[in-house]
Amino acid sequence: MLEKDTQKFRLRLWKIFISTLYLSAFTFGGGYVIVTLMKKKFVDEYHWIEEDEMLDLVAIAQSSPGAIAVNGAIVVGYKLAGIPGTLVAILGTILPPFVIISVISICYNAFRSNFFVAQMLSGMQAGVGAVIASVTYDMGAPIVKEKDPMSLVILLGAFLAACILEINVIYIVIVCGLLGVARTLLAKRRAGK
Repeated sequence: MLEKDTQKFRLRLWKIFISTLYLSAFTFGGGYVIVTLMKKKFVDEYHWIEEDEMLDLVAIAQSSPGAIAVNGAIVVGYKLAGIPGTLVAILGTILPPFVIISVISICYNAFRSNFFVAQMLSGMQAGVGAVIASVTYDMGAPIVKEKDPMSLVILLGAFLAACILEINVIYIVIVCGLLGVARTLLAKRRAGK
């Protein structure tokens, strides 16, 4: 029985590594795109994480210092397999960019002036915008469907603060985190009465 559990754990670590390696190798546009693809892989395909929990993990990844792709790999890897999962997910996430950047730095002069590379990167920018918009919709739709007025006010307030008032996202995340803590404490207090 113990041997069977060890094999299942190793298989899960292997799947985490291959998934993060694949996502990192074929993702262009930064951490928000890879977090979206992690959601599709680990929530929608493998069903290892619930969607609400993935939203919480993304919030943790966004509020932590450092690259969001690595932070996302850390929290997802830890959730799925503890410290070994974290290490495997980090390795899978940082290996492709490391190799790609190493190759590009060697061939920098050839890439810098290549018309086709420049056009390919321009096309990728448009695709990245579409992926981010899709993820935003996928993650925001359940909040709207919940029809919780306070969640909708926080959602709209955060959007207005970021897009219209151009308030630094760090402050928005901190305020939303504090609002979440306050709501949780109030709900516990009401449940205790």
